[in-house]
Amino acid sequence: MAESNDSVFVDVEKIYLGGKEHHVRTGCGSVSVIVYGDQDKPALITYPDLALNYMSCFQGLFFCPEAASLLVHNFCIYHISPPGHELGAAPISPDDPLPSVDDLADQIIEVLNYFGLGAVMCMGVTAGAYILTLFAMKYRQRVLGLILVSPLCKTPSWTEWLYNKVISANPSIILLRIFHIIFISMFEFIYIFQVMSNLLYFYGMCGLLKEFLLQRYFSKDVRGSAEVPESDIAQACRGLLDERQGINVLRFLQAINQRPDITSGLKKLRCRTLVFVGDNSPFHSEALHMITKLDRRYSALVEVQACGSMVTEEQPHAMLIPMEYFFMGYGLYRPCQLSDSPRSPLSPSCISPELLSPESMGLKLKPIKTRVSLEG
Repeated sequence: MAESNDSVFVDVEKIYLGGKEHHVRTGCGSVSVIVYGDQDKPALITYPDLALNYMSCFQGLFFCPEAASLLVHNFCIYHISPPGHELGAAPISPDDPLPSVDDLADQIIEVLNYFGLGAVMCMGVTAGAYILTLFAMKYRQRVLGLILVSPLCKTPSWTEWLYNKVISANPSIILLRIFHIIFISMFEFIYIFQVMSNLLYFYGMCGLLKEFLLQRYFSKDVRGSAEVPESDIAQACRGLLDERQGINVLRFLQAINQRPDITSGLKKLRCRTLVFVGDNSPFHSEALHMITKLDRRYSALVEVQACGSMVTEEQPHAMLIPMEYFFMGYGLYRPCQLSDSPRSPLSPSCISPELLSPESMGLKLKPIKTRVSLEG
């Protein structure tokens, strides 16, 4: 698809945490974009996972002082929400056509064109990582780099399809609970999109659906158990999920559930790609698959120990040093005056090699070259 030059309408309505909210009308509906920072700086766009927005998916990372100093110093942040996922969103009309993943990727180019942005840095989580990867494939000249957290690249597994067929036969909440227990014990790290579709359709943002979503996002330690109370992070996320409109989440879920396999196009990407995944994420194996399909000259994998899918919220500090080295290849850095941490100022001579050990970072760093020339 050629890049769209059609005009879009923007209405500046609200201010959140110093950022301005813009409602940008695109060919596939309105998109909420929170803009934070100096718009003369390079652009970093974010895209969250299912049922989330920037507040529930990225605030842990941006409230981490060291990460914030790195990101806000170097970028103007553009937080893009999936349609109907922004704070205070009204239900989308059932008469509106359902967007595809291609439509969602094309919305991003319309947002970039409105703000007059050229090539941008991209950061996405799970479903959002898929949308941004697809965007990078379609509009290669508009992407400087990808930071993908627990990304997807394949079609939904056959177990998702099977689960949907079983549940659709009788959508009572009791049977849903029974099948939930059976399948989670059998397929602990496989998330079932179709079950969520039925829950959303019949019950909206019900308690069981939120349990599924929390299992998607977080490790067991964060979710809690009979012996361990639920963490503040999970409680806050649960509260934010209450604000979502079930029909809006269902529309995004249906788009993601119908996603094509984009594995074959990964080798064609020429932007640098940094992949994070928690080793307790349901999407851990998919991230490992994805990294093997990316060009090794331009990609790197960071596995975060004792962490679920949403590294941005559960262990945002684990992203700092890999991102620092990733951005160094673009001539970007974290200024020393904004942090007194021993991990700054950012320069090869000031960062101790020992800090990159798995023991000190809680990470497993894969020996994949990341610092290559842009022309390479």
